[in-house]
Amino acid sequence: MRADRLVSLVLLLRQRGRLTADTLARELEVSTRTVLRDIEALSAAGVPVYAERGRHGGFALSPGFRTELTGLNHDEALALLTAGSGRGELVFGLGSALASAMRKVVDALPEGHRATASDAAQRFLVDPETDLLSRRLVTEEVPDTTMIEVRRAVLAGHKLRIHYAATDQTPQWRTVDPIGLVTVRDRGYLLATRSGADRTYRLSRVLAAEELPEPAQRPNRVDLDRIWRERSARFLSDGHITVRVRVNPARREDLLDTALAVRAEEPDADGWLRLEVTFQDARHAEWALWQLSTDAEALAPQSLRTSLRNRAAAVATRYGDSA
Repeated sequence: MRADRLVSLVLLLRQRGRLTADTLARELEVSTRTVLRDIEALSAAGVPVYAERGRHGGFALSPGFRTELTGLNHDEALALLTAGSGRGELVFGLGSALASAMRKVVDALPEGHRATASDAAQRFLVDPETDLLSRRLVTEEVPDTTMIEVRRAVLAGHKLRIHYAATDQTPQWRTVDPIGLVTVRDRGYLLATRSGADRTYRLSRVLAAEELPEPAQRPNRVDLDRIWRERSARFLSDGHITVRVRVNPARREDLLDTALAVRAEEPDADGWLRLEVTFQDARHAEWALWQLSTDAEALAPQSLRTSLRNRAAAVATRYGDSA
């Protein structure tokens, strides 16, 4: 909305001083012509913004000008700035809104705390793109136009029509009753019902979406955390295999990177770990534990131990002494 953009423009000038029209256009994700029109509108409304000509020119506010925004204390602002430094906002298409909100948070601080909170927030890093082993975290992207329609339907309580590409299936249009949105490890999910049955849709597989005018059939209040736990439990018990395994602590993360979920974990007597983990199927479990070589031992089910023993015997035979 234009009103929000005008506030953001003022906050940018307050916090960063003189800025060119091109810089403002990039920050606000609009054209330079739009920025110039907004500057004229602010001047007409009595906001003391003026232009400075020359090589280092641009637009600036008169010294001492301050917008009236609700104040926050130092720790409240720091908490918001730190939360905003993560990557989860990318999932629901709220990146631009977050940038605008962060500018307002900084501006709402008392003058003496503004620089302190901004500097302090730079000392915290939330969910970087790579971990210590240089493994990149993959954020699944959803087109803004699609995400906006999904978000609107969820918040308005309207039915939603989605063009969904399920695994190994031809994309189809489906009409659902949206319940809420969940993000887990930079993957977004739409929780919904379809013809009264529970459905969970991965947002990256929604190719297009359309908010419908009809009200969704859903309860007025919702406990997303409970619903997510219940659906996760059903998902893990639907044709998957649970394995008990001993693993060298140094390879714990490698095991968890391949498993679907961890059901239980406790230390073993020899310093190793005992875990109960879930895999897609028996083939997935055999492959995952084979990667860990002698740093892991399957304890159950017996069929998995037999498969791994037979595989190891076949490899030993292939590479046995032929002299």
